[in-house]
Amino acid sequence: MMIFGYSTNAFKKFTLIDSIEKIARLGFRGVEIMGDRPHLYPPDFAEKQLEHLNEVLAINKLTVTNLNSFTLFAVGDTYLPSWIEPEKERREIRIRHTLDSLQIAKKLGCRNISIPPGGPLVGSSRQQAMKLFHQGLERVVVTAEALGVMVLVEPEPDLMIETTAQCKEFIQEVKSEAIGINFDIGHFFCVGDDPRQAFEELFQWIGHVHIEDIAPSRAHNHLIAGQGAIEFKAIFETMVRLGYSGHISLELYPYLDAPEEAGRESLEYLRPIFKAAGMALEG
Repeated sequence: MMIFGYSTNAFKKFTLIDSIEKIARLGFRGVEIMGDRPHLYPPDFAEKQLEHLNEVLAINKLTVTNLNSFTLFAVGDTYLPSWIEPEKERREIRIRHTLDSLQIAKKLGCRNISIPPGGPLVGSSRQQAMKLFHQGLERVVVTAEALGVMVLVEPEPDLMIETTAQCKEFIQEVKSEAIGINFDIGHFFCVGDDPRQAFEELFQWIGHVHIEDIAPSRAHNHLIAGQGAIEFKAIFETMVRLGYSGHISLELYPYLDAPEEAGRESLEYLRPIFKAAGMALEG
């Protein structure tokens, strides 16, 4: 059964355990965990801490919808270290983070992690950067396949992979079914694509979905659902028609001062739309 979760990256002012408990109290049945400080940066977590985390998830009856391994604030920033930086040691940090995240996801019973596509493109050609990205993914795909955890590339405005066309160009060259796409509805809207059409074209590779609203200007700023211009019902109907069975996570990281209010308002707005679109969600 499909599960709707809320990302802990909106709760960076709280501990991971506090974030999980707050998300459960809001009525979500899933949680996307930020795989970075201040929440779950893999080197910070010993086996006993992971066991305790699993206990907390069980007590709160939450499924981990995704391990969000996009950012690297622990050693860098939102995008860097990147898959496509010229310095090998920088790329190695990103590769190691991804390998560690795969192991963590397996221990949490999570079937996917999300990663950035590399970028911004600075100082190198697109062709060379894409070659480095594929080489990096080759280093992690064996582990992903062995663990049964998918590595989902998340297209992002201003990074190397932004659009539906760029996604298709990239993913069609990938030889492993362990590599897929984390479909962020708002990101496709930001770059001028129709999210409904994008979902249809990329459906076979989509392993997880991010939800947020975006203003009519298409500026890349995550908004509470209902405060922007995205037509969610048409997108949800497309997901139902195609038989999407992955999980969905609300991602509202700009609302650090009011994450519970933002989550509650989004949930109240989206629930009737899910129902009207015929989408069956656990809980």
